[in-house]
Amino acid sequence: MATSPATIITNIARRRTGTIAHITISRQNKLNALNTPLLEKLPRTIKESTFRNPDLLGIVLTGAGSKAFVGGADIAEMAALNSPASAQTFISKVHEACDSVRQCPVPVVARVNGYALGAGLELAASCDFRIAGSNAVFGMPEVKIGIPSVVEAALLPGLIGWGRTRQLLMLGENIDAHEALRWGLVEKVTEPDDLDDGVEAWLRQLENNGPLAVRKQKTLMRTWENVSMDEAIRAGIGAFGDAFVAAEGEKTEPARMMEAFFKSKKGAK
Repeated sequence: MATSPATIITNIARRRTGTIAHITISRQNKLNALNTPLLEKLPRTIKESTFRNPDLLGIVLTGAGSKAFVGGADIAEMAALNSPASAQTFISKVHEACDSVRQCPVPVVARVNGYALGAGLELAASCDFRIAGSNAVFGMPEVKIGIPSVVEAALLPGLIGWGRTRQLLMLGENIDAHEALRWGLVEKVTEPDDLDDGVEAWLRQLENNGPLAVRKQKTLMRTWENVSMDEAIRAGIGAFGDAFVAAEGEKTEPARMMEAFFKSKKGAK
């Protein structure tokens, strides 16, 4: 069987109020496992999609085929690591790929269409929303090959709590999509054939919102993750004020959207 190339496919879809980037990690014969070329290309792809599409509303991130979102980091590449320095270089690339999702100015939806293991689960955890097919499988099996789960595995306690994080990371067990939903690891589960419809429902909601407000909200929530509660509240005051900034001669986004809201209410009477 021919080896499928490791690549990242980007499709830009025009929506009513902007664009959506659909980014697919494609290495199907290896369950879309992340090797160095993919790890280096993903941050560039996200950055380019954002830069080239100023009206970008969001990104949908998925894996090619029906078996895997991302089956993990490339185990053959990890097996070839021969020093602490080479190990740190490789895992830093995993972090940079995940961090590019977190730093992306627009919401990123993880469309989990199968296995999301190790680095794949870390990548999904880095996204803003997660929707999974009922065939999806989640796990952090690194301890089974003698290494700890690191980098964006640190996001898991905020999603599922410390006890369940210990269960995943220390026991190395897998859970199915419905268990992931109960734990709060994903926000929605559908049948595999309905996965795109589930994503579409979120995209319709997203395009009805103020795009600047959504971007400001993501930035603010990233701030909340790293500061005290008092600092988080103060940051919100500044973000609220920033929402009322507009170019000279233009209406602010709140002014435009609240004006439309009042007109719709008046027309409904």
